[in-house]
Amino acid sequence: MTAEQVPGTNRRALYFCDYAWLGGPRAEPNVLVATSGPWIDTVTVGAPAPGRAVHLSGLTLPGFANAHSHAFHRALRGVVQAGRGDFWSWREVMYSVASTLDPGSYYRLALATYAEMVLSGYTAVGEFHYLHHQAGGRPYADPNEMGRALLAAAADAGLRITLLDTCYLASGPGEPPVGVQARFSDGSARSWADRVAAMGPIGATGDDEGALPAAMAGAAVHSVRAVPPHDAAVVAAHATTAGWPLHFHLSEQVRENQEAMAAYGRSPAAILDGAGALGPGATAVHATHLSAQDVAVLGRSGTNVCMCPSTERDLADGIGPALALADAGSPLCLGSDSHALTDPFAEMRGLEHGERLASGHRGNWPAADLLVAGTVAGHAALGWSRAGSISPGSVADLVTLSLDRPHMAAAEGHAVQMAVFAAGAADVDHVVSGGRVLVSQGRHLLVPDVGRSLRAAISQLVPG
Repeated sequence: MTAEQVPGTNRRALYFCDYAWLGGPRAEPNVLVATSGPWIDTVTVGAPAPGRAVHLSGLTLPGFANAHSHAFHRALRGVVQAGRGDFWSWREVMYSVASTLDPGSYYRLALATYAEMVLSGYTAVGEFHYLHHQAGGRPYADPNEMGRALLAAAADAGLRITLLDTCYLASGPGEPPVGVQARFSDGSARSWADRVAAMGPIGATGDDEGALPAAMAGAAVHSVRAVPPHDAAVVAAHATTAGWPLHFHLSEQVRENQEAMAAYGRSPAAILDGAGALGPGATAVHATHLSAQDVAVLGRSGTNVCMCPSTERDLADGIGPALALADAGSPLCLGSDSHALTDPFAEMRGLEHGERLASGHRGNWPAADLLVAGTVAGHAALGWSRAGSISPGSVADLVTLSLDRPHMAAAEGHAVQMAVFAAGAADVDHVVSGGRVLVSQGRHLLVPDVGRSLRAAISQLVPG
């Protein structure tokens, strides 16, 4: 496939897949996918290959959703791994990067970070955005300039984005923001809502009912450490009224639980339940240190849970009760969070491997269930209800893995297991997102040299 073969978003295209995962335990051979603009029209199994079809050689999967991202954390990869420490010492390094960013440098870093995601097979991201203001907390002339930089970066990388505008008001219960945290705070949830309203519509599609927006709005409560219960209730009500997804960090650290109990006499999950923040439109991120009661509350409400296995390992957060949450009724999705890795396959198998280490049992989720967590469940948590499957009426997102590399060699019929338990981001050869070819033969067609772009953006922020 060449750049000249890239289909526009308003034309029809045919893709012939050697193998495609359509939701079952096995991949189907010889699958013909017909698209119209950004949507899948038909899916035919066992079809002959038409001469005019684009041949997707290997295993084709739906596009992945990165349900939790902090784009500027990408600058920390390789830096924070250099010494000993814990989450709190890591946070100080993260704050040092946050203090240096401006709209221009944030755009450049996010563009390269989002392009890396596309190369890895992600077609949508949930950006948990709390870096709002200038140093000292003074708003930019446009108070949403940093958010607009993220929207522009995602558009230029070809990545759909749900901008989860995050309320962050305190350094801890009853404590004002400290240092760089002033850049995060709007002062109150009401002021947060006013700033969000000033952003205006995100992702409007005009009169074209067949269009697919490139962006979507969402809301976030950073955590119960950073947002008092009455302010969390304001953000939750705003999200409900607007019909937005609502995300929040939950019980990532034991200290968070201890502070919540000391200040409010309840666990973070109970606090957010009381604030009206739980439910099918909400997503709890991490959910690492939960009591049985917390698990029951989340499951009973149908709250989604986004696990971030690569980050939770990297920060020594712990292993969350993923299987118990799923059994209780919480749909699971996945995110890369701090970008210790950008690899949806590592996140999928990390979920299973973490549960194995915690429980001593293998095979907690079939490979197909892990693919659901990485695709359709993640898109749904971000508000993209028609994405994440290769089926008629779904968004035309197709991610094709090479099966020719030695580590992908397997017995016939086991391609799905190989994708989840052996593949990596570097095995992605082709990415079609919303009907547009973004990656061909492992090369991003919009950002020609992603590695060089990342190095240039990071070198401006992190000393060598």
